Amino acid sequence: MTGLWWADVLIGVAVALLITWLALIVTLAIVRPRGGLLREALRLLPDVLRLVRRLAGDPGLPRDVRIRLVLLLAYLAFPLDLVPDFIPVLGYADDAIIVTAVLRSVVRRAGLDAVRRHWPGTDDGFTVLCRLSGLK
Repeated sequence: MTGLWWADVLIGVAVALLITWLALIVTLAIVRPRGGLLREALRLLPDVLRLVRRLAGDPGLPRDVRIRLVLLLAYLAFPLDLVPDFIPVLGYADDAIIVTAVLRSVVRRAGLDAVRRHWPGTDDGFTVLCRLSGLK
């Protein structure tokens, strides 16, 4: 294309990353929480963060589960998001969707009892978490 192999590779990688990012945006737009679900998810955020931290520190859970949770905490603490927060709805929904995906994988691997045991909030909050995440 440009005649320089390294420039062609760089352009190819940049285009691939852009296409992947656009596919992510479209996926998030399709699966984003509807109506009041996003509001409920944001209301539970402090309890969910404490839950993830507690689960990540539980030596009784499998190592791969704890690694996923630590990576999730690092992603949530990192100031740059996959979808910038200034994009309406999707800016905040990407974090909720990623947390949901990780929690589902934790439940599949460690069981719902582990999540329940570490839940710091109320029983009603846990019920909402299960409904939002599809855990039950």
